[in-house]
Amino acid sequence: MHSNTVNPAAMHRLTLRRADQGDLPGVLALLAETAGWLNARGVRQWPAGGFPAERIAPLIEEGTMYLLDGDEGPAATLALDGHADPEFWAAEDDPGSALYVHKLSVARAHSGRGLGEALLDWAGLRVLGMGGRWLRLDCSKDNARLQDYYRGQRFAHLRTVDLPHRASGALFQRAGGLRGGALGTALPFVDRRGSSIRQHV
Repeated sequence: MHSNTVNPAAMHRLTLRRADQGDLPGVLALLAETAGWLNARGVRQWPAGGFPAERIAPLIEEGTMYLLDGDEGPAATLALDGHADPEFWAAEDDPGSALYVHKLSVARAHSGRGLGEALLDWAGLRVLGMGGRWLRLDCSKDNARLQDYYRGQRFAHLRTVDLPHRASGALFQRAGGLRGGALGTALPFVDRRGSSIRQHV
């Protein structure tokens, strides 16, 4: 998830698609791998053992969970939707003007290949496609390294909501589109979400 460069030649076989119910075990395993990696570094944003199936299955059912497939299985995943967490985003934030990134996770075997950045760029383009203004996310209140990563991806820190029952709460947003605003830039994967699946975003 924390990578700095994209190598299109090395990623020509990657394909982005909507996850289906058969992908649930793979998505859970990928999220658990990332959760374990984070917790080993003292970051408590995600449960140490990963998320229970009942937290992730609804995202797949709604059509808002995406998989980036590689030659050897899932390379990355994220959820993208219009659901603003009401504990974080207030009416004055105009929640409907944004899409929200959740559960962004890159397999450790693919770390350093720029997949996180590419998926955020893809999500930014989806914001423009739905006529929105902002791409938003929340992350750990105490993870300065992760917050710096998002700043490096052109996200601005809006504020931190400090709730005792939530590890997350640092709120970030950036304008829709790509990091550099160059709409002609090609993404390093094939987008095959498919018109037969409900187009939520």
